[in-house]
Amino acid sequence: MPWIEITRPQYDRRGLRHASDCTDEEWALIEPFLRRTSKVGRPCKWPMREIFNAVLYMAATGCQWALLPKDFPPFITMQYHFYRWRNTGVLDLINTALVEASRLVRGSDAAPSAANRQPERENH
Repeated sequence: MPWIEITRPQYDRRGLRHASDCTDEEWALIEPFLRRTSKVGRPCKWPMREIFNAVLYMAATGCQWALLPKDFPPFITMQYHFYRWRNTGVLDLINTALVEASRLVRGSDAAPSAANRQPERENH
C-alpha cells in the first residue's frame, strides 16, 4: 500500500518488538475482551498482551506453534488461550468490535446497511 507522508507515522511499527505486535492504542481496544473473568483456577503468569501478540505473530507469519520465537510465552500456553478464545467466540467479538469501530471512525454506521436490507418481494 502506498503511504503518504501524512499517514506514514500512523502505520510505523519500528518501535515494536515484532511488526505484528499491538500498539498501546490497539491494545486499549482489545484488552477489555481478554480480561480474566473467572476467579477459578491458577492465575496466568504471562501478560495477556504477550499471549495476544504471539497469536498475531502466528497469523502474520504462518509459523507453527512450536516455532514461535523464544521471547513469547511457551507455545502450550498460547494454544490453550487461542483455542479458548476461538471456542468461546471471543475472537469473533473482537473482530466485530474492531470492524464497527473502524466504520464509525470513517463516519459510517456501525453495521453495514446493505446487510440489513430485506430483499424486495415481487407482486404477482
